[in-house]
Amino acid sequence: MKYPPPHHQDNDQNHMIEVIKAYPLATVISIADNTPFISHLPLIFDSGKLIGHIDIYNPQARLLKDDNDVTVIFSGPQCYISPSIYSTTQLPTWNYIKVHLKGHVKAIESKASLKQSLITMTEFLEAPNHKYILDPKNPRLDRNLDYITMFEITISNWEGKFKLSQDKKPKDINNAREELLKSNQESIKQFLDNVFNNL
Repeated sequence: MKYPPPHHQDNDQNHMIEVIKAYPLATVISIADNTPFISHLPLIFDSGKLIGHIDIYNPQARLLKDDNDVTVIFSGPQCYISPSIYSTTQLPTWNYIKVHLKGHVKAIESKASLKQSLITMTEFLEAPNHKYILDPKNPRLDRNLDYITMFEITISNWEGKFKLSQDKKPKDINNAREELLKSNQESIKQFLDNVFNNL
């Protein structure tokens, strides 16, 4: 059975930057010899670029340098939308938020820059409560600098995929929003209960 193409709306960069900030764990994709290399890494948006770190033993690390091409995907909330939530007759659908980026990546060789970047990323991820501060004098941090490499991605192409029932009536758009909130809260609890109970 063939499905109709989903309704996509290109959103401006500000909306996409908000997705990156709220959901920083990215899927980072590189290609070498027609083989994809994929890692899931938190990336921080800073001064128009994406900053990240990768374990030197990760096979993709050798590709995150030399202005190599890279594709990055950020994923926001998503869920199945039942026609039962609408006030009008509709078909089942799936709502989601994705940001697809393409760019060029280069390695940052400076250990001082790497150290400061790790401190800055921790500060960003701890916001707004900042219950933990990565101390620059932490000896464990210094010992691990030799096993981490820093990279930055210059973005060449932005594409936002915001499928949020925006083609429906205002009441149905709001119903879809509420379903997205409720579904994500309920499904993650059920999923995590199952996962942790089976560890």
